[in-house]
Amino acid sequence: MLSSVIGYYSLIFGSFISLVIIFFSVQNFKNSKILDSKILLFSFLQLVLVFVSFLCLIISFVNSDFSNETVFNNSHTTKPLFYKITGTWGNHEGSLLLWLLVLTLFIFIFLVKSKSQLKKYRILTVIFQQVIIIGFFTFLIKTSNPFNYLFPIPKEGLGLNPILQDPALAIHPPILYLGYVGSSIIFSSALAATTVNYINNNWASHIKSWVLTSWIFLTLGILLGSIWAYYELGWGGFWFWDPVENVSLMPWLALTTLLHCILVLEKRSLFKSWIIILSIATFALSMCGTFLVRSGILNSVHTFANDPERGLFILFFLFLLISISILIFLVFHKSDNKKLSPIFFLSKETSIVINNWFMMYFLSVVLIGTVYPIFLEAISSQKISVGPPFYNKLLIPFLIPFLIFMAIGPRLRWIKSELKDKLSLVALLIISVLFSFLIVRNFNTNYLLNSILIGSAFYLFFITVQDFFIKKNKRFSQNIAHFGFSLLILSILLNSIFSTEIITNLKVGESYIEDDLKIEFKDLDKENKKNYISFTGTFYIKDKSSNNILNPELRIYNQPNIITSEADIKITLMQDNFITINSVKNEDYFNVRYLVKPFMLWIWISVLLVSLGGLISLFNKKYEK
Repeated sequence: MLSSVIGYYSLIFGSFISLVIIFFSVQNFKNSKILDSKILLFSFLQLVLVFVSFLCLIISFVNSDFSNETVFNNSHTTKPLFYKITGTWGNHEGSLLLWLLVLTLFIFIFLVKSKSQLKKYRILTVIFQQVIIIGFFTFLIKTSNPFNYLFPIPKEGLGLNPILQDPALAIHPPILYLGYVGSSIIFSSALAATTVNYINNNWASHIKSWVLTSWIFLTLGILLGSIWAYYELGWGGFWFWDPVENVSLMPWLALTTLLHCILVLEKRSLFKSWIIILSIATFALSMCGTFLVRSGILNSVHTFANDPERGLFILFFLFLLISISILIFLVFHKSDNKKLSPIFFLSKETSIVINNWFMMYFLSVVLIGTVYPIFLEAISSQKISVGPPFYNKLLIPFLIPFLIFMAIGPRLRWIKSELKDKLSLVALLIISVLFSFLIVRNFNTNYLLNSILIGSAFYLFFITVQDFFIKKNKRFSQNIAHFGFSLLILSILLNSIFSTEIITNLKVGESYIEDDLKIEFKDLDKENKKNYISFTGTFYIKDKSSNNILNPELRIYNQPNIITSEADIKITLMQDNFITINSVKNEDYFNVRYLVKPFMLWIWISVLLVSLGGLISLFNKKYEK
């Protein structure tokens, strides 16, 4: 109870400090030539207060303090200690407090790391960031207080959703939030730089580290969420175009586009308007995702809250921020009147522009597919779901030229270039397509399209591999990121084409036989765990190339009383053997789902390689001579 009181008043004091910081910032903006040390001091104090508040919430969860409403709704005395701690941010109120903690942390780091930058720009960035921080303080205290008091004090809590009690999902929200909140610094920085006419090469070099940091964490956050969905939800896939999955993908697409534009601004002082708009859009999409997840509009296993009042607050706050952003852009942004050198078709700039337009198209498709069902239901009360067929039809045809341009672009120079080895590049494309024809020749569905698509992916893959051996090519971080992306696309395509699935009902002792495959349900063991009862099946799987023993599990949790299905996965470099079981009501047999998923491991490895490329670039200050 004491920890809740301390946590609540730490939030109150932290919110007042925002006003103090803004006051000193305005005074400092008018008078001094150097940044007032009091701004840094109070920013640090605000960070400490929010950290204390977050620590108090953790203590309340660890101690099972059910006088705290958030703890009561999301914990239980039998829950393991690890999940008591991670359950702190596995709910609406706690996750927002984590958002606020990262917001205050990042603005403090920004102040420490930007000492060489223009004073007025730094101060305005602080002011804009504090406006966002005040919005989140208000949201927490008014609609989502994590320290609400319950009386009489319950003896037991309601518990945390069992599917959220998972190590991957425990670290998934903090990493994802680092990506989301990093976009707030980019947003505030872009508005500040626009206001003081500071969008230039120097600013690009400075903000690039923030763009990379946000992009790396967002990439890793999406990866962790995808891995969790793959093995925990029992669907056997890595992406299902779930609306809540999409809301993390949209800012990633915008951020990736922004990263490439920042590189052009750093080298050639181009795309200033593009960069401002993308900075606003990336943060707006991050906030939009927050609105959709927390408003109750979306029905998904990922959503935390079902409260229209909370959604309305975020929607109004988002509208206010976007309106201010557009006003600042229209009033303060001035086009560069100096005559710039022309952009030639064969140049790195042009390739980046073309691929950026592709990225914006992909973003638009995902946005429409996510938002359209919501508007349709609001207008006509008609419910529809937008799934993989919609995205496949609209995205796949455009993926082919996107991959080809992505392969050629890095081989071009800035300003003007000549495409060397034209014949070898064309020959390699033809070889790649022919190679893919051989791979998919036994599959009649979309034979031509799949061949060209996989051929384009192989083309990018071969080009990126080749780039590692070009002696003059020193862009190692770019090469490894592009190689990782080519491997990702290739792995996804091969995985989707060659995956197989068997769904059947079996009793203990029965077998399923089809061609060279035999699935034998050998045994079922029961075991009492701390907070659930476990039923573990033993399956012997035999096919023409291997013999495997797999042990899928059913868990019956005591609080809340939920049955979950835990997959067992045999992972190898070439494929995953994936099996789940589910009970059939009032029957003594089980529904068995067995999948063979080729190249699954390479999907995870490829995303790690993409992130590694960003990480190398973050610590390598020189991009390209």
